[in-house]
Amino acid sequence: MPRASAADAAETAQRILGAATELFASRGFAAVSLDDVARAAGVTRGAVYHHYANKAGLFGAVAATLQAGVAAAVVQAAEAAGSHAGDQLRAGSHAFLDAITSGPAVRILLIDAPVVIGWQGWRRLDAENSEAHLRDALRHTNVADDLLDASTAQLSGAMNEAALWIARHDETEAARAQAHSALDRLLNAYLL
Repeated sequence: MPRASAADAAETAQRILGAATELFASRGFAAVSLDDVARAAGVTRGAVYHHYANKAGLFGAVAATLQAGVAAAVVQAAEAAGSHAGDQLRAGSHAFLDAITSGPAVRILLIDAPVVIGWQGWRRLDAENSEAHLRDALRHTNVADDLLDASTAQLSGAMNEAALWIARHDETEAARAQAHSALDRLLNAYLL
């Protein structure tokens, strides 16, 4: 493929992904058609099929992109917290809670993804992204090696449940503040 064509194809794929993200976030997976996505992206339905095969494939790409964005927010916050492992764990955990409950991530990752890509697919995305960073952060605290997997699973589960809890509340900011306070108490147990 000539260089200009490859660049055009990449730009088209990105435009489709962006349009799909907006539509899935505002309407939900079930209420969005590939015609809707094509129209919003300014491309043909054939172009959507060419880049993403089908609606589920497109949704999977959107979810993977958002999950990687959540993980990037975790890493950025942890790195900005300095070199102390406990500070990094705390900052990254709070960043996870904010990133997954903001913007398109909340509906796409927390509501639709477990149904559309399945629980195992959702768990795989989480394990490859945010959970991997959580395990690494816990490894550098006082968590014993034989408890690392269990601690990662429990803390990850607690944060995912807190995110779902925030998503269900009409008063999102109040719920978010309460969840952050509870998260600090939970993290204190790992950092003592």
